Amino acid sequence: MNYLNLRRLRKKESTRKLLSEIRLSVYDFIMPYFVVEGKNQKQQISSMPNIFRYSIDNLIKEVQEIYKLGIQAVLLFGVPDKKDDFGRNAYNKNGVVQKAIKIIKKELPEITVITDVCLCSYTSHGHCGILKHEVYKKSGNFIDDKTTLEILSKTAVSHAEAGADIVAPSAMMDSQVKLIREALDKNGFEDVAIISYSAKFASNFYGPFREAANSTPKFADRKSYQLNFCNINEALREIEQDIKEGADIVMVKPALAYLDVIKTVKESFSVPIVAYSVSGEYSMIKVAAKKGFLDEKNAVLEILTSIKRAGANLIITYWAKELAKWLED
Repeated sequence: MNYLNLRRLRKKESTRKLLSEIRLSVYDFIMPYFVVEGKNQKQQISSMPNIFRYSIDNLIKEVQEIYKLGIQAVLLFGVPDKKDDFGRNAYNKNGVVQKAIKIIKKELPEITVITDVCLCSYTSHGHCGILKHEVYKKSGNFIDDKTTLEILSKTAVSHAEAGADIVAPSAMMDSQVKLIREALDKNGFEDVAIISYSAKFASNFYGPFREAANSTPKFADRKSYQLNFCNINEALREIEQDIKEGADIVMVKPALAYLDVIKTVKESFSVPIVAYSVSGEYSMIKVAAKKGFLDEKNAVLEILTSIKRAGANLIITYWAKELAKWLED
């Protein structure tokens, strides 16, 4: 009897590629960028090798380059010069993100521009929402939900007015999707979609991002409004609620330590899923590769494939540009 010999199917590299069940594509990736004021700025982020904060003139060159490589979407994070307790620059029509959107859409109208809608980079205290009057309360619920939701909605509308295709609220405030959707529709932006950071966990993998975005909290932490990393059912409830409120796409963040969450979300809901391969995931591989502990390219391809295999439709990754080149080889 001629039994199936799986070794025969694995013997040659070309055969293994032919029979791959999951394939990465340049169309899977979203490239995140940090945008600063000024001109000719390209500021190295010490904890994230090869990742920079760009002024708009340099940002547009980068976006043009990755678009030529086939990457179809960017995610913008603003790093303003001025902060205050109310994050007013987040919704400033002449803010750094708003200006960046306009220029990108003018130069590359076909690329999808996604914008982060949060206040952590814009507030003097570094939290994702506005604080209650007892400003520096050390514990408990210190976020003024009503004011925060109003400012998040104004920020989303200002991004849409500038030309954003998708807004991505990441503050993890209850009802943020509902109120942003209502504000967008009221102002004539029914076609602007929402990616909700629905399952955003209070993770230990965000440290390098906080340096990049200058968004480290000045007191306490964000555990009162981000998800407990022990809980999956809580994440599912958050996602279900955001879908009901109008989210078009939902996100799981981080990705690598949450593959089970991505898989469960895929099995439970029919909406597209974005997974965010976060800064800590990026930096630890970069450092390990620099020390010769692993091969960066092959490790990254393995990690990103696992994220897609778990069920992610799209992946936000700081490796997007490198991946686009690797996949051409």
